[in-house]
Amino acid sequence: MRSARPAGNVNRYYYKDMKYNVLLLGSGGREHALAWKIAQSPMLGDFYALPGNPGINAIAEGIEGKVSDFDLIRRTVVEKNIDMVVCGPEDPLVEGLKDFLKSCPDVKGDLLFVGPGKDGARLEGSKDFAKEFMARHGIPTAAYRSFTAEQRNEASAFLRSLRPPYVVKADGLAAGKGVIISQSLEEAEESLEHIFGGQFGSAGAKVVIEEYLDGVEVSFFVLTDGHGYLLLPEAKDYKRIWDGDKGLNTGGMGSVSPVPFCDGEFVEKVRSRIIEPTVKGLESENMDYRGFIFFGLMNCGGDPYVIEYNVRMGDPETESVMLRIDSDLLAHMAAAAGGDLSGQTIKVSRQAAVTAIVVSGGYPEKYGKGYPVSGLEALTDITVFHAGTAMKDGKLVTSGGRVLALSATGETIPDARDRVYSRVDTVSFDGSFHRGDIALDMINWPAGKR
Repeated sequence: MRSARPAGNVNRYYYKDMKYNVLLLGSGGREHALAWKIAQSPMLGDFYALPGNPGINAIAEGIEGKVSDFDLIRRTVVEKNIDMVVCGPEDPLVEGLKDFLKSCPDVKGDLLFVGPGKDGARLEGSKDFAKEFMARHGIPTAAYRSFTAEQRNEASAFLRSLRPPYVVKADGLAAGKGVIISQSLEEAEESLEHIFGGQFGSAGAKVVIEEYLDGVEVSFFVLTDGHGYLLLPEAKDYKRIWDGDKGLNTGGMGSVSPVPFCDGEFVEKVRSRIIEPTVKGLESENMDYRGFIFFGLMNCGGDPYVIEYNVRMGDPETESVMLRIDSDLLAHMAAAAGGDLSGQTIKVSRQAAVTAIVVSGGYPEKYGKGYPVSGLEALTDITVFHAGTAMKDGKLVTSGGRVLALSATGETIPDARDRVYSRVDTVSFDGSFHRGDIALDMINWPAGKR
């Protein structure tokens, strides 16, 4: 049973005495990793997940439903006496879930919500808004222009003014697949027509065309209370389906943390040029942003540039990042959502973490579902996060393209990678597939290259 909560805002001296009833929203590998970390907190009271998955629901009580059903979420918050809502996916944030809950008279006024309101969620919900925000606050990013369908001729003309490769982005949410990089002008103009033609639905009503940044991608994450922030471990993910970063874009085939080129000098550039101007910019524009911010960055010759913002943790980076946080994430989230992180210190492990995603055959295009999964019972020496699984007739089966995230830590990146890849073939289902080169580029990262 949770302790009685004082009236008014939660303060930083009260967290250690609390037991928080938590509702986690989502059903993927990211949410399983968050649940795994939350469950380690001595401050956790009752734990619920909506809808969860078989992995999550082994540590939290699953509630059937969809994260788009705001009224179901409201009823759950009230009926389960929830103290904190942690929103894993972006869609409910962009649609204004926090604002909705705060407006409901039957939801207690001191409900803690980890995630931005609808205004702050525009950082991910609209690439055009994010670009304009960066321009207003002097945050380094690629040069760009935005166009609507009525401006196709102007969009084509702007493409022709650029050098290849060409970057065309759907403005809105497109499940992480709304960015198309083309090597030829003809392909770029074709992708432009496809987006305006409805390839990503309403997300493509506007497009952002930007110059190509040549460098190495890296993901940074912060947890902010709207004023200050905690810097989480960085990570690198692998988007393409095939080894060597070939083939179609996916939701992510694996991740590694730490990233060798993120030394003290580079991290200080990220802090001073990107993170701090972003947090200060949100505050100056009166956005009460309390939650995670994901910075998709490009390291261009030692200088960081923003590719994109996300308003939640990334996937599959979270599966590696959570393994490297040695402090109490639930306490950090309570402090951030309560508006005061000043009493919090994050502890980051010196160990490395590697995650390899096992996917369904055919992914990221058409793939089958419902195939029995075997071998998990033998994976007791690494951490397995469920990403696309379900229970059918008492058996674990596949239910998505990305099925499992196999993660491990080690003293070094090679150690962590060896632990994952020594076990990855133990798990199997019809058509299962994984990349074989996750983290190899970071192991072989040349000394002195920036």
